[in-house]
Amino acid sequence: MTGGEAWLLLCDPSPALRHRVLTELMDVPAGDPEAADLAARAAASPEIVALLQQEPADLKELAWTLCRLAYLGLDRRHPRVRALAERVLERQLADGSFPMDEFRSGDRYSMVPLQTALPLRGVAAVGYATDPRAERGYEWLLGQRLDDGAWPTGVASGQPGFVAGYRRLPGSRGCRANTEAALACFVLHPERRRSEATRRALDLLLQRETRDEWALGSEVARLLGVERATGFFTFYARFDLAFVLELAARAGASIEDPRVGDLADFLLGLRGPAGLWEHAAHPQLTRWLTFDIARSLRQVAGGDWAGMAPRVPFGARPGRPRRS
Repeated sequence: MTGGEAWLLLCDPSPALRHRVLTELMDVPAGDPEAADLAARAAASPEIVALLQQEPADLKELAWTLCRLAYLGLDRRHPRVRALAERVLERQLADGSFPMDEFRSGDRYSMVPLQTALPLRGVAAVGYATDPRAERGYEWLLGQRLDDGAWPTGVASGQPGFVAGYRRLPGSRGCRANTEAALACFVLHPERRRSEATRRALDLLLQRETRDEWALGSEVARLLGVERATGFFTFYARFDLAFVLELAARAGASIEDPRVGDLADFLLGLRGPAGLWEHAAHPQLTRWLTFDIARSLRQVAGGDWAGMAPRVPFGARPGRPRRS
């Protein structure tokens, strides 16, 4: 993104977005007077004040509120954010996981990685990734991995859970939604984001070379509250390529990885004449989506890791033999 295009993002009414553009795309120091002013104005903006005043009831809502606050620029230094994070962590079990019945009651599943990945992402997003309680959550997730590095759907009645077509991973017995959920936690950890576990999971995710253009920007729409974050198994149902690129960027992936390069080229081909990525479903989020993609492209341009997994043809449903 050129300097002129970055300035287009500074026209957005959100002080939170303008602050992130200055500090993450234009490298303005956080202590710069303009950046500091925007940070203060963001903290007092209606969008953040409304979030801070919410009283989320269940564990998923609590965790997702933390993700939303982090996206708008707040972290554990804010007392209300700390209080919400502690409410999440106080529900953690001794083994590092979070109770399944917080998500599904009376269910035949005894374990689903999402039960821990969803709350762990929330606390990690606001700066608790290295807290000993969060570290226990990461270790629990590592203990649920399959031999190929993916995460399973879970365990139902003592047997591996079924992997629906939209959740399949090419070349793996794992579940794409659970693997993506775990990966979303690991890339928020300062050390684990470059670990073998993180990069093996990313390697598998990048093999799913579908181009679901219709889903582009679905994650930012949820983070900004324009769309609801619903479901459990379906929480990561949409394969949002902007979010996939962000996961790759946070893990240190390089554009030299052919799959990352192809994904970047595909996204660049969707950019409009003004240099912005239009959010098809919610045009008012165009500048936010543009910021996300531009930041990720910048990061992968300086990445230092390229995966080794071979490309695997992928379809949501197993292929059927042709009739002779």
